[in-house]
Amino acid sequence: MSDEATAASRLGPGAVALVVGPSGVGKDALIAGARAILAPDPRFAFVTRDITRPAHPSESFAPVTDTEFQVRLARGEYALSWGAHGLHYGIPRSLDGMIAEGRTAIFNASRMAIPAALARYASVKVVLVDCPIEIRARRMATRGREPEAEIAARLARRVEDFNVAAAHAVIDNSGSLEDGVTRLVAALRSFAR
Repeated sequence: MSDEATAASRLGPGAVALVVGPSGVGKDALIAGARAILAPDPRFAFVTRDITRPAHPSESFAPVTDTEFQVRLARGEYALSWGAHGLHYGIPRSLDGMIAEGRTAIFNASRMAIPAALARYASVKVVLVDCPIEIRARRMATRGREPEAEIAARLARRVEDFNVAAAHAVIDNSGSLEDGVTRLVAALRSFAR
């Protein structure tokens, strides 16, 4: 298939906004803040992920078992899926409808999911959130979701193939939550049609 045919087969006209970054940078807090501001605007849709772990108040997601995840994956119920930290993550196929409607769909994603998103959607926007490792370690310990060994593994994890220059927006989330949310909302508004 030619590059033009491949580009024409990608889903649009809406944009997929992947909020990415290492564990503990505050992606979920920023997304929740942006959702509170942008919810009345029909140009935006906030997508809930399926994750193969029990529910936890520090993160908004739909908990599923490994078996449920594999069944849904086999049925084609996920538009995007990936694995990280020994867990499976899935974005429901309803994402395709949001994109067909021309909306900007926002979700917390792994940097490893970017190539699959680029192959499937005509407009993919990457928002990289980061902050110093000391802040990340403190936030992860405070949320009380992972044992100490898992926190250490998450802090040590590197995504080698990710090019920071490919991000459409970079947010340093080491300051106040309000500042980070303001920056994310500005980025998302710049992506909307």
